[in-house]
This record gives sequence, C-alpha cells and structure tokens, in this order.
Amino acid sequence: MKKIAVTGGKGGTGKSTVAILLANKCLNQNQKVILCDLDVECPNDHLLLGLKLGKSSTSCYAEFPLLNKKKCQKCGLCVKSCYNHTIFQVPNQYPTFLRDLCSGCGACWHVCPYGAIGKTQEKIGEIYSHKIRNNFYLITGFAQPGVGKTGLVVTDYVVAKTKEFALDFAKKLGANTIIFDTAAGTHCPIITGIMNSDFAYAVTEPTPMGAHDLGLILDLCQKLKVPAKVILNQADLGDREKTENIAAKFKTIVELKIPYSKKIAKAYSAGKLNKINLLK
Repeated sequence: MKKIAVTGGKGGTGKSTVAILLANKCLNQNQKVILCDLDVECPNDHLLLGLKLGKSSTSCYAEFPLLNKKKCQKCGLCVKSCYNHTIFQVPNQYPTFLRDLCSGCGACWHVCPYGAIGKTQEKIGEIYSHKIRNNFYLITGFAQPGVGKTGLVVTDYVVAKTKEFALDFAKKLGANTIIFDTAAGTHCPIITGIMNSDFAYAVTEPTPMGAHDLGLILDLCQKLKVPAKVILNQADLGDREKTENIAAKFKTIVELKIPYSKKIAKAYSAGKLNKINLLK
C-alpha cells in the first residue's frame, strides 16, 4: 500500500483540493483509495466532497490530571513542573488545575512525590468514515472544540489516532493507496501526519510567502527522511521563480504546475471536487 502525504507550510494553497484530485487520479487508475483528513482542528475534505459528517465511527480520549486532596501536601511541585502554567496555587492552599488550558502532558502526576495526582479520561475528538463511491473512502479526524488552545500534545494525539484508524481501515479494505491530507504548518501534528509516508507532495503557490513556507516544509521532509515533490497551484497567477529556486535548493523539482481554473473553483465551492479529473 502506497502512503502519500499531501502537505504544505502555508495555508490556503489548495492542499485539500490537490489531495482530492490525487484521489480521483488514483481511482481512474483502478486503485482502491483512502483519503484521510488529518487537519483535525478544521477538517474540510468532507465539505469539498459534499458530505455531512453524521455519526462518528469512534472517539479519541486523552488523560488529564485529577487531584486527590487527601494525599496532597500542597508542596507546589506540580505547579513548577507545568510548562503551560495551567496549575494555579495560592500559598498554603490546594492547587487548582485549569482544565481548559491543560495539554495532558502528564508532568504533574509524574513529579508528585505523594501520588496525589491521578488521571481522568476525557473525550478529545471523533473519527468519521465515509464511502464516497466504489473504491473511494474518506476518513476524517475532528478534534473537540477548544482542544487546539490546550496545546499541540492533545491535537497531535487526535491526529495520531486518526492516522492509526485510517491505516487499519485501509489494510482491512485492501487499499492500494492512502492519502494523508495534513494541516498547514510544520508543527507536531503535521510531523505526525507526514511521518512514515513513502513520499510527500508539498503544495504551494507563486507568492513570496508561499515560497518561504515551501522551504520550511521541504526542510522538514528532509529531516523526516520522506522524499518530497512540489506541486505549484494557481501557477499562472504569480512569479514562479522564487518557488523554483527553493525547490532547486532542496534538490527537488516542481513536478506539477496547476493553472487557475474556474472549473475547479466552482466545483470547490459546490462540494463537487470528486467529479473533477484534472491530474493525468
């Protein structure tokens, strides 16, 4: 099974559009395809395919601290250990855990010498599966509202569980190709999305910021030892030279240049991208 990551440092370059067009291409080659939306804070592949998420297939849970006041000695070590500063303590009083800001990293319960901090499980996300048509399935990860502000640990966990679910789903289905549509950026959830892929498509645009962030994502792919290819979207609307220079710097090429297309724009806005067969 071929594992392809569709990614890009900058948001808004058409990454999800390219992921769906790539899935369409694989379908035209008689492959069985899984598209996995790993932009768990703002998944939109289902919208571009004209779907409603409906009922989830499974849920994601994470552990968060739970104070046992009978054991707590008010020493304050948990407060000092919290890099997110989400534990508040008035002198000589019990610590207060600010759940909305907690990342669930576990540092507090590991440093407590009295075993006063236990764990409680809370739902942090949902995973959805849809059959788009014969041989084409969509897996969507969706973090609970507000999860993103707690930090990258929780968001990354939803991404990891969604990817694990999608890989297991693909193996059971006997899929030929699985496409991971990551979020924009280069932070932990994107790293998790790209890791262990056979190669990655870095989608960018012909703008200075697009070229700059392309350099960041190509550098990340090199560090992860994932070969990367560049796709330049809306290639006829700007200056391609900076993009080509960045690609050359990282010893890769702009494999595909997609011109602006009113047909794609209309299909995008109508949720009908699965009917577009642009990639040959």
